[in-house]
Amino acid sequence: MSALAQAAVDTPPQDLAQWYLRQILLAPVYQAAKVTDLDPLPKLSQRLGCELWLKREDQQPVHSFKLRGAFNCIQSLSDAQRQAGVVAASAGNHAQGVALSAARLGIRAVIVMPATTPEIKVDAVRRHGGEVVLHGDSFDVAYQHAKFLAADEGFTLIPPFDDPAVIAGQGTIGQELLQQQRQLDAVFVPVGGGGLIAGVAAYIKALDPSIEVIGVEPEDAACLKAALEAGHPVDLEKVGLFADGVAVKRIGEAPFAVAQQCVDRVVTVTSDEICAAVKDIFEDTRAIAEPAGALALAGLKRYRQGREDSQKLAAILSGANVNFHSLRYVSERCELGEGREAVLAVTIPEQKGSFLRFCQLLGQRAITEFNYRLADGDSANIFVGLRVSGAQELAAISSLLNEHGYAHQDLSQDETAKLHVRYMVGGKPPKAINEKLYHVTFPEHPGALLQFLTRLGQRWNISLFHYRNHGAAYGRVLMGLECPQGLEHDLSQFLAALPLECREVTTSPSYQYFLK
Repeated sequence: MSALAQAAVDTPPQDLAQWYLRQILLAPVYQAAKVTDLDPLPKLSQRLGCELWLKREDQQPVHSFKLRGAFNCIQSLSDAQRQAGVVAASAGNHAQGVALSAARLGIRAVIVMPATTPEIKVDAVRRHGGEVVLHGDSFDVAYQHAKFLAADEGFTLIPPFDDPAVIAGQGTIGQELLQQQRQLDAVFVPVGGGGLIAGVAAYIKALDPSIEVIGVEPEDAACLKAALEAGHPVDLEKVGLFADGVAVKRIGEAPFAVAQQCVDRVVTVTSDEICAAVKDIFEDTRAIAEPAGALALAGLKRYRQGREDSQKLAAILSGANVNFHSLRYVSERCELGEGREAVLAVTIPEQKGSFLRFCQLLGQRAITEFNYRLADGDSANIFVGLRVSGAQELAAISSLLNEHGYAHQDLSQDETAKLHVRYMVGGKPPKAINEKLYHVTFPEHPGALLQFLTRLGQRWNISLFHYRNHGAAYGRVLMGLECPQGLEHDLSQFLAALPLECREVTTSPSYQYFLK
């Protein structure tokens, strides 16, 4: 443990904010980082009935706030440590922050990245002067190799968040915020490992405790929320990967010590709400945030739901290192996140003119999608997307359909429908089969789909399969497997043994309507 880390541990909890205030004021981050803008968001401010600002950390040389903490940590090293060099494990923004910081200080930097890391991120690290070592298929494997290199070759391991020097570097954002806009009611901060919110919260609470500091996490990666409820850091069983910049299973020990004292509350949001926030940022600033970068604004919007008081609020746009191809997914989901699109399963008569009569019933409402396949029998299930103004209009549509005898179900919150079924062709099997349906997630790289099928083997018959490349770090598959009666336990054990995330979704309403 470094002397600085020991000093943080030895500081009484009630004095942590003041201790970090001093570290933040002394942090020389501007040798590499820059003061970023605090931009007003006029369109969204008008919509939410308050005054909003966005702290633009996408303007940093590495398009992420991570540069601040990395530089502050590396510049604090001794001469001997600098001469030996540094090592870090990262597949994203921390890697670029360490590489550029080391280059500015003339220090050798080795960055261990999973072999599945997209080439665009590998090239970015190399451009900033980092030596890239590709190792393993996941961050955990890469991190263990980085620790091995540190021990074997004498490198200093630069942590992404769990370090007082890193926290102090990130805390300079709080310093700039209060200099740029003194009158704030609350500041919204994205949370991954906790380094950013710890630094910002410590600075703000040391100077103006009346300003609320609110952490924002994805619903499926809420490690700070879990730690606050438990009273200590805990490991999440698994985390969602959409906002990969904050996909952390356990909050850092040093950040948690600060968060317990200085963070007022935590808000969680869905992936669709994050997509909607990406769109809001673009419409007001023309900046394109990565999902983790838009997280804080998504939380701000969730916080403002149902509130009519005039407030002055700021959110941190933490990064913009987004894979361009993933924007397709963001675009598709943002309207759902705003509650401005609904997807429904509707049963209509299997006869000529049924679709026309259904559209006539909806009147001038915009239909965004209509999926249908001829089926046997007297009725058919259709998949319909509708443009709506919100929950009230959706309820009115539901009442209208009931009034005219159209059986239907709202699938707007059904992940299977939104991610897979709306893009699939075909229909129901010609005969009843004992089929189990699964969501499978695996690291995305060339040959990944073939590797997945090879691991699956030939014991189980694939009865349904849908894969779509979203330009993300992980591939997503919807898969049906034919399971003979009595072998359900064997199938579950077989899938549990695979090194993949596999979740059964046989009860999905969209599957029952369209595919079973």
